[in-house]
Amino acid sequence: MPGRASLCHRLTVGEVPPGLNSEGDYLYGAWNRAELAALPLLTVGQLRERFVEVFGEPTNSRHKDWLVKRIAWRIQANAFGGLSERALARAKELANEADLRIMAPKQSKPSPGTTTKIVKLNGDNRIPPPGSVITRKYKDKVLLVTVLGDGFEYESQKYTSLSAIAKVVTGQHWNGVVFFGLGKGAKK
Repeated sequence: MPGRASLCHRLTVGEVPPGLNSEGDYLYGAWNRAELAALPLLTVGQLRERFVEVFGEPTNSRHKDWLVKRIAWRIQANAFGGLSERALARAKELANEADLRIMAPKQSKPSPGTTTKIVKLNGDNRIPPPGSVITRKYKDKVLLVTVLGDGFEYESQKYTSLSAIAKVVTGQHWNGVVFFGLGKGAKK
């Protein structure tokens, strides 16, 4: 199985991969396999303790499968060699290029003398804010509906819902959001 070790770094002809003796036997073979096979049998608490032993720092994870995979990877990396210098250099290069944000930016505080106003919007995010005009062409007629804070206005009449306006216009029951094209998949 010398091919596995060669994934980490290139070998010259006759060179013995890390973790193998000159006969090609794994130096860490039996105990390493047994240790790896025992990992899934440990509890999450035991895995967290093992994580600290192997990585030298605690983890917040309580996901058993993730802990098993990470610990197994580290044990094998310690036994057979980790990433090549070239791979490590490339990883550092990528990390430097990435604009990583560890924490979200802090909320800016309003400057002194400013006032804030909380605007209560209706609960349906498909409906435009008050003051907006919804238009729809229906049977060669353009319908104009003004969104109010507490309903809708159509032809100088106040309505509590778009469905009520759709019923007045068509004479049939309609979902107002669908009729006016405000729902999912609406044509823009």
